[in-house]
Amino acid sequence: MANWGKIARRTFLIGATAVAGGVAFGVWQYRRDLPNPLEPGEGAVTLNPWIIIDQNGVTLIAARAEMGQGVYTTLPALVAEELDVAWDQIRVIHGPAAQAYYNAGLMSHALPSTDYDRTAWQEMMVEAMSILPKMIGLQVTGGSTSTLDAYDKLRQAGATAREVLKQAAAQRLGVAAGTLDTRDGRVIAPGGVELSYQDLAQEAALITPPRSVELRPASQWKYLGRAMPRLDMVEKVTGTARFGIDVRLPGMKFATVRMNPHLGGAMTAFDPSAALAMPGVERVIDLGTGIAVVATNTWIAMRAAEAVTIEWAPAPYPDNGQEMLAVIRAALDAPADSTLRDDGDVDAAINATDTEVTAEYSVPWLAHATMEPMSAAAHFTGDSLEIWTGSQAPGFAEAKAAEAVGLDPEQVTCHVTYLGGGFGRRGETDFVVLAARIAQAMSGTPVQVTWSREEDMRHDFYRPAAAARMRGVVRGGKALTLDGRVAAPSVTRQSMARMTGSPPPGPDKGHVEGMFNQPYAIPNYRVSGHLADLAVPIGFWRSVGNSFNGFFMESFVDEMAIAAGRDPLAFRLELAAAEHGPSAAVLRAVAEMSGWDQPRTPGTGMGVAMTHSFHTPTAVVIEVAEQDGAIALTRAWMACDVGTALDPSIIEAQMVGGLVYGLSAAMMEEISFAGGAVEQGNFTDYDALRQNQMPEVAVKILETSGHIGGVGEPGTPPAAPALANAIFDLTGQRIRDLPLNKHLRFVG
Repeated sequence: MANWGKIARRTFLIGATAVAGGVAFGVWQYRRDLPNPLEPGEGAVTLNPWIIIDQNGVTLIAARAEMGQGVYTTLPALVAEELDVAWDQIRVIHGPAAQAYYNAGLMSHALPSTDYDRTAWQEMMVEAMSILPKMIGLQVTGGSTSTLDAYDKLRQAGATAREVLKQAAAQRLGVAAGTLDTRDGRVIAPGGVELSYQDLAQEAALITPPRSVELRPASQWKYLGRAMPRLDMVEKVTGTARFGIDVRLPGMKFATVRMNPHLGGAMTAFDPSAALAMPGVERVIDLGTGIAVVATNTWIAMRAAEAVTIEWAPAPYPDNGQEMLAVIRAALDAPADSTLRDDGDVDAAINATDTEVTAEYSVPWLAHATMEPMSAAAHFTGDSLEIWTGSQAPGFAEAKAAEAVGLDPEQVTCHVTYLGGGFGRRGETDFVVLAARIAQAMSGTPVQVTWSREEDMRHDFYRPAAAARMRGVVRGGKALTLDGRVAAPSVTRQSMARMTGSPPPGPDKGHVEGMFNQPYAIPNYRVSGHLADLAVPIGFWRSVGNSFNGFFMESFVDEMAIAAGRDPLAFRLELAAAEHGPSAAVLRAVAEMSGWDQPRTPGTGMGVAMTHSFHTPTAVVIEVAEQDGAIALTRAWMACDVGTALDPSIIEAQMVGGLVYGLSAAMMEEISFAGGAVEQGNFTDYDALRQNQMPEVAVKILETSGHIGGVGEPGTPPAAPALANAIFDLTGQRIRDLPLNKHLRFVG
């Protein structure tokens, strides 16, 4: 893996050279073929890094982790369309950590500009910046980019494999390749001669594939564009799917960890005697910031870990959440890190007839709360290390584990299992590093390390708390000015410094996404980002900065609409229609779906929000009702424009899942601190939306955008503001800080 810090400082130079057609090393590296990391067994061949053909059929190497988002279903469909094989006959396995599996789609979010109106030059720069993930092998599942990145890659992989199989058949039969066709895993020759792909694979492997093949139009698709059965579903419903927590190896021992609850603090002393006296306990390992207990099963290890007496050093941050929020709010008055949008003149004098609107908002720290707690199995032998885990970033996992145990990255292998929830949490490497260190201490013995739910909840890389100060001006019923300031610790800088050793240079786009880049035609529109310095560990959380900025922005747009005497949806639609057609279209769609303009049922309220994130505008309308003094969520309507809908059923599931994630955070979730430690430890005090609280949801998918949009995260940002706006419509109470259950009671 290349040195990120050295590359990052040269990124712009390399990108500009690539666009200019220069001959810098970076350009050559970007254009050259990457080595195929696959080593197939006897009787199998690889025609490219993604496809293996053996006597049992076709296997797809999925370079992205399956964590419920459906990539093990959609990625085979991409290959099947071009390779001409039955989609459900393609086996799917997660591939090794390798440069060939880099995710260029991550660069689609990299420019400090809006994503909906890029110029041709900006699109060229995005393409040029894909040099970076290719050079360092940035194999990451995240940013709602799995299908965006794979869309061309895997279709090309299938098409080029098909063409070399046809060439192999042409050579064997002594005919022109142009006279051959393919169908259902066979090459079809004139006269009815058929040759299976398995029969041709060995000869095809000797043929240099074409650089590019013309891909089939959507009108010829058999699998893409329609709802397909989930290929991973049978394993999951029968309990045969292997998640990280399920890995079992011969002679395996079981371990858990107990780390300093004051995050980042050290362990000053510990007494393991009570734990070591318990039957089944084999070792207590000093990890510096905590301990690990190794036992004959996980339950014994967890009970023993609680029995260890430990003295902890204090935390390197304020003791409680109120003090932390004060630091964040103070950053609003400090110099800005970024001003990525500054249209018109927000400081111009206003008329006496204008209406000025001001508001301040805040949101709390949030945990990822994955259903499967952090877990990894590891086997250290002295000169090698194998890891089995659910990872969103296996290359980083290998590198960090190697560093922790004194090996070269080439001596470490990460086997990626199913992920029992990711949401960004499993892009971190801390749980892998701890497993590697414990395995090193147990050299020669495989160890399964499983965190307790409490340890997981209290040692997360949290979504940061954030605050915003908003000012707006409306004139004649229209939005004239919007001036937003947002403050929070920087997820991007802390995460990338942790992963690569060097924070990225320049203004932090992720800090203000969801506010500066919204498709609203407001003449005077400025957004500044202010970074707060707090040592609480934070990381990428589903939709990242959009998760809090969506709440700030769409709550305030609602307040501006009310101040202007306008209908909140019509107010937004006017602004979006003048700026971005697809964003306006999703607003029109939810208006029609929800009957927005129809008379409201007494005792109900409706709220709307729209956020453009991950290249996908998504609008939400939520209906609430008063029931015996509590608020019930009765119905919800969602519309998104994904450009090209590769699998409508998966898109719908992801939209609804994103909505649930956002509503849970809006209604009840909060990580609080006391004495420097996280107070929440399980779903009893960090609850999520329950089935009896879930509204009935309808989803509409539009396809008017000119590019594929993400689907895993865009459903989350508009959830909280749509609900808060609905509560205002019902009660007249404007709630500006989350969670909402601090201010009112929900049914259930």
